[in-house]
Formats: sequence, structure tokens, C-alpha cells
Amino acid sequence: MQIQRRRMIALMGGGVILAAGAGAFVTTRTPNKALAPWDLAGGYTEPRKRALSYAILAPNPHNRQPWLVDLSQQDRIVLHVDTDKMLPHTDPYNRQITVGLGGFLELLRMAAAEDGYETSVESFPEGVNPEKLDARPIAIISFKQNSQIEKDPLFTQVLERRSLKEPYDMSRLVPQSAMARLGELEQAGVAMASTNEPQLVDKIRTLTHNGLAVEIETPRTYKESVDLFRIGKAEINANPDGIDFSGAFYESLAFAGLFNREVALDTNSSSYLEGINSLMASADTGVAYIWLTTDTNSRVDQLNAGRDWLRINLATTELGIAVHPMSQCLQEYSEMDAHFLVMQQLLQVEGKTIQMLGRMGYAAPVPRSPRWSINAKIIKA
Repeated sequence: MQIQRRRMIALMGGGVILAAGAGAFVTTRTPNKALAPWDLAGGYTEPRKRALSYAILAPNPHNRQPWLVDLSQQDRIVLHVDTDKMLPHTDPYNRQITVGLGGFLELLRMAAAEDGYETSVESFPEGVNPEKLDARPIAIISFKQNSQIEKDPLFTQVLERRSLKEPYDMSRLVPQSAMARLGELEQAGVAMASTNEPQLVDKIRTLTHNGLAVEIETPRTYKESVDLFRIGKAEINANPDGIDFSGAFYESLAFAGLFNREVALDTNSSSYLEGINSLMASADTGVAYIWLTTDTNSRVDQLNAGRDWLRINLATTELGIAVHPMSQCLQEYSEMDAHFLVMQQLLQVEGKTIQMLGRMGYAAPVPRSPRWSINAKIIKA
């Protein structure tokens, strides 16, 4: 959730003067420890760790980073899900978490190929529960040297990739040539579609707004997000997943008691209202949309959708286009059911599963998101 500075400064009523002594304060508020994995990517000599150092940078829901890896078998990685990183209210069947794991697998494959390693993946080798992920392996990834392995040109964008949640420039349209380029990324089992047609864009924008409103106005789903707020350098460095609010501005608000989890949950507070208005203002600036569908909704379908979403995010980075998942209407809980059905009808995909939906447009670059180190994700070495 982004809170616009001029609105929040007006709320402060002069109670906090950010300018006073701001120089030293601002320069020490960056959560460098939580951002270090971006700088360390590729800095490992062991091939599996080197690939992992990139894979942990994959996009994932609420930045939960739900992957755990076992390196105890030679030339193999066994991927598990961290069951403590689930989103039980907004993602009750762990579909979105599984999509995130697919992005991790795709980025792992790409990073391994850069080093001349071919990877083969056995998905869910001990079976899978379609209702809820558990301790059984998500995948076994085998590494084999192959000097002829083809490198993926999208890999050059890995360190620049972001999920850009800021407002987009409504005066700049996403060109049809860019939409066609993204359409080339479609892989077996996943169908990709997009639109920049104004009337359809307007309908999708309205529906995503309404879906986001449902998520916010449903107490348990909104609290799930608020519980994952990481406010300020100390919190982010200590727990570099979830929804981060870093920098001198947010820390000043927190110091003044104007921004914390309790305030965010107070639906009568000015801070809450201003924050929601700002969030909606960003969400309502999609100038094009892209979505992924599968004929069925198996766990493998979900992994494959995550693979393609990762590729979309890298390709949009290459094209200078911002992309931001807007998947609220795709969530499987009762309060969202009506919007879920309307979205299927609007996109003409009744009977199929929309795995991902995102808005696209143009915006200024944003900082990197926090990450756990690979050591925090290795359960056996």
C-alpha cells in the first residue's frame, strides 16, 4: 500500500518536520541487509547455489518467498513450500502461492542455463493435495552440465525486474507491438491474452477496483495484508518478506504514531482513508491488461502459469513497461465469488481458470524489494 506524501504531510499538521536534519536520517534508512541478496546474486561458485541466488528474486504473492530447498542430494535441488508462508484468507487453496513457486522454478532454470547447466524438473514426486499444499516436495530439480544449453535472452533483465505498484502515466498507451511481443512468450499449457482496447480496459479497471475494495472491506482478508506490513528499516531487515514500507517518510510517520498496523486497521482513521484512496488511485491507472488462463486448474497448471508470469515480467522490463498483478477478482473465497464470475465472463474464459491478471503501463522505476538470503532458505545442505 502506498501513501501519497502530500496527503499524509497535510494530515500531520506540521507535527513532524521531515526537513529538519533529514540528510543523515534519510541516508541511514535503507534496509541494506534485506536488499543484499540482489547484490549477491551470481556470487556463488557452487552451481546450485549460484542458480538459487537468482531464483529467490522471483515475483511472488505478498513477497512471502515461500520456497525452501534441500541440497543434500548431489546435483539436485528438492523444492518444498514453507507452510508458514501461506495466505489462508486471500489464497485458501494456495493457488497463488503455487504460481509464485512456478516463477521460482523458471528463474532457477534460466540461471542454471547461464552457467551451462541443463535442469530437469519432476513436479510433485510424492503426489499433491489439490486443496492445500503440505510438506511433500513441490519439485525435484536435477542439474546436468551441457555446454550446448541455450541461454535465455530474458535473463539479462533479472536484476532490473520489479512488480511496479505505483500510479501509471495514463497519457501513454501500451503499443500493439509490445502486446504482440508478449504474446510470443506463451508456452504449452498456458494461454496468454492482453488488451489495450479502451472500452475493455475501462471495464477491467472497474472490476479490479471493485475486487480490491472487497479484499479491503472484508476484515479477515484485509488484516491478512496488514499483519504482513514491515514498517521501517529495523522491521524489514529482521523479516524481509511481506509488504515493505521503507524510507525516512514512513519511519517518520511511524514515529509520530500516524502509521502502524493498529492505525491501518482503524477504518475510521484519516490515515486509513488516505491510504486506501492512494492505493485505489494507483490500482485505477491500468492502461492495458494481460492475463493467463489454463484449461484446468491442476497444481502443474499453476506452476506453469508462474513460469509464464515470470517471463512476462522480464519481457515487460525489457520493453520499459511496468506490470503489476491485480488478481483480487481471481481469489477463491465467498465474498469474491460474484466478481470472480464476472471477470471470467468479461474475459470470455468461462470454464477455464484465470491464473494471473495484471495491469500494464508506464511509470518511473522503483527500488528493489527485500529478500531473505539463500542461507535462510536452505533446510539441508
